[in-house]
Amino acid sequence: MENSSKIILDLCGGTGSWSKPYADAGYDVRVITLPEIDVRLYEPPATVYGILAAPPCKEFSKANWRKNRHQRNYKEGMECVEACLKIIWQVQKNKAPLIFWALENPEGYLYLFLGYPYYKFQPWQFGEIGMLAAKRTALWGYFNKPKPTVKNRPLQFVPYVKEKTNDKWYGASSMKRAITPPGFAKAFFEANR
Repeated sequence: MENSSKIILDLCGGTGSWSKPYADAGYDVRVITLPEIDVRLYEPPATVYGILAAPPCKEFSKANWRKNRHQRNYKEGMECVEACLKIIWQVQKNKAPLIFWALENPEGYLYLFLGYPYYKFQPWQFGEIGMLAAKRTALWGYFNKPKPTVKNRPLQFVPYVKEKTNDKWYGASSMKRAITPPGFAKAFFEANR
């Protein structure tokens, strides 16, 4: 099957960094993200090859340390998670050839609603260096686990660095932290073509 006929949905995809290896390989990638498309209103096509979902983490992330887990607005946080799961269920119900699906969120409190994740990683395991290498990330779904490309934590890796900057956490804005590391995206693609 030619790749151009394989639809990949990148739900809450932002910059499209997670689906970029698929786009580069000629897949029909559809990034469903605000402000252009609201995942809560999106109707998927009848056939989909793979789904990548990265709903906002604000209410689930431990990086939001000012709120303990009982002070968070889980109802608001679950809106996009539920919309992503609804799309996955719709595609499955259509008996479409859904080969894989994965829902990503930083390691935090989403497990309270989805159970423990199927897979966890840190960006340094896929070659990320610097301030963003310490973002522990969890994935739920049905997919082949990507194999880490780095076995030993790099020496320049400094976990949990807080600095007084405009970006506040790890020296990077929440927008930058939300971008899927390219090394992980490539490894995920290699494991789930």
